[in-house]
Amino acid sequence: MRVFQIVFSPTGGTQKVADILASKWDKPAENIDLSDPKIDFAAVSLEKEDVAVIAVPSFGGRVPALAAERLEKIHGNGAMCVAVCVYGNRAYEDTLIELNDAAVKSGFQVIAGIAAIAEHSIMHQYAAGRPDDEDRSELQGFAEKILAKISGGDMSAPQIPGNRPYKKAGGAGLVPKANHKCNACGLCAEKCPAQAISRENPRETDSKKCISCMRCIAICPQSARKVNSVLVSAAAMAIKKACSEKKSNELFL
Repeated sequence: MRVFQIVFSPTGGTQKVADILASKWDKPAENIDLSDPKIDFAAVSLEKEDVAVIAVPSFGGRVPALAAERLEKIHGNGAMCVAVCVYGNRAYEDTLIELNDAAVKSGFQVIAGIAAIAEHSIMHQYAAGRPDDEDRSELQGFAEKILAKISGGDMSAPQIPGNRPYKKAGGAGLVPKANHKCNACGLCAEKCPAQAISRENPRETDSKKCISCMRCIAICPQSARKVNSVLVSAAAMAIKKACSEKKSNELFL
C-alpha cells in the first residue's frame, strides 16, 4: 500500500491538515500538488491497494474549480481515499460532497470524509492559528479511526453532507495587486496556481484568470501584494456572525 497526498493548498493551511492526517500512517506520503500547473495530472495513476488523502480548501462553499479540473484528470483506479475540505470557520456548505463526487469520478473509492478548520486565507482573524494543538490531536484521532476502518476491510462509503446540485459558485472577487514595494522578482508569477500573473511583468494580474487564492500575497518576499483593505473589511463584517462561534473538525465514516 502506498500513501498519497493530493492537495490544493495555495496558502498552506490545507497542507497542514493533510500533513497531520498522514503523520499517523506508517509510510511516507507521495505528494501531488494540485496547485502546480506544470504537472501532467493525466499521467498520475494509483493502484487499488493505495490510499490517498485528497484535500482542498473551501472557496465560498465549493471546491476550487481549478482543483476539481486537475483532480478529475488523475486515474484513481479504485484506490481508497479520504476526502478532506478545509475552511476558515465560516461554513464548508457543498465543498465536501463536491470533492467526494470529483474523487469518485476520477476512480477513487471514498472511505471517509473530513471537514477541518484552518486560518482564513484572507481574513486572518478568523480561525487564527488553526489548526492548533487541539486540532492536531483530534485530526490524528480521525486518522487512527480511518486506519482501523481500512484494517477491518470496511470499504463502505460514508454519508457526506451537502447538496446536489451544488450551490452557485461565486466569482473571483478579491484580486491582489502589486504596490510600490514590488521588485518584479517573479516568484508570484512562477507559483500562481492559475498562471494569472504575467511573467514578463509581475505587476500585471489577469483578473479573469485569478481565483483569489491569495498565494501571491502569502509568498511575496517583499510583502508587495495586497487586496483592497476596504473590500476585505466589508467582507469580514459580512461573515462575522457566522465566524464568531468556534467550529469543530468533523469526521464522516
